[in-house]
Amino acid sequence: MEQRLLGGTGLKVSVLGFGGSEIGSENITATQADRLLNGAVDLGLNLIDTAECYGASEEMIGAAVSHRRQDYCLLTKCGHTSGLGLPEWTPALIEKSIERSLRRLRTDYIDIVQLHSCGEETLRRGEVIAALQRARDKGQVRYIGYSGDSHAAVYAVECGAFDTLQISVSIADQEAIEMVLPPALERGIGVIAKRPIANAAWIRRWPFFRPYSRVYRRRLRKLDYDFLRRSARDSVAIALRFVLSVPGVHTAIVGTGKLPRCQTNAALAAKGALPPTVYRSIRERWRAVAEPDWTGRY
Repeated sequence: MEQRLLGGTGLKVSVLGFGGSEIGSENITATQADRLLNGAVDLGLNLIDTAECYGASEEMIGAAVSHRRQDYCLLTKCGHTSGLGLPEWTPALIEKSIERSLRRLRTDYIDIVQLHSCGEETLRRGEVIAALQRARDKGQVRYIGYSGDSHAAVYAVECGAFDTLQISVSIADQEAIEMVLPPALERGIGVIAKRPIANAAWIRRWPFFRPYSRVYRRRLRKLDYDFLRRSARDSVAIALRFVLSVPGVHTAIVGTGKLPRCQTNAALAAKGALPPTVYRSIRERWRAVAEPDWTGRY
């Protein structure tokens, strides 16, 4: 699978990464997680993204693939209490959360730890950023990142503190393409696209268990891209390849609890960027239809 340098970090990552949310929230057994995660790494997905608030995701990743630690880049997120009993967005919480993630993931370092969608006001106070920097200084973390959208993401890019940015980019979520990605590209920040297939919200059988899935579906009804009337495989292929065509995006993470779906996504990502005419048509349709409140969904 194609790999790209993740901005100025020096990390070489696959264009498709594995998102660990589903394995922590969809009643996945340890045996299933082991097969899925090792299968994903075998396919060439060398980026695994999780978070301390994704249920048992960190523990499952640690149990399944910690013995292959040199085969993948490991990302997690912090900031929410998630059982630690400390106030959110404090240095003490960040420090305790990182220590717990290291234990859960069965590793002595994490490639990137990201602040998990805190607001711009929290970023501007600087305390949680400083906590991440101290973890980096201690060798617990190699690089630090921000996961979030819209104006908070703009500040995260412009403040100069972060090595990476995880942000919503999809056929249904394009605010970042003009607002955030150009300055991120200029500053050499590694960009990780989250929800790149917009939760496949146009596929009727999809379980809309999260609010942004419903938001994406409403947007896509209005956008009415002609390719969404094709087969599920073809429409997902265009959606995923669109994100991989966006200037400044280095990798896109897709979460799943099923190895066959991971295999399909890997095959689709291997097709590479979209033809320029198809990419432009999607962007032009967004510009013509998108409403002012169609902001990034975190």
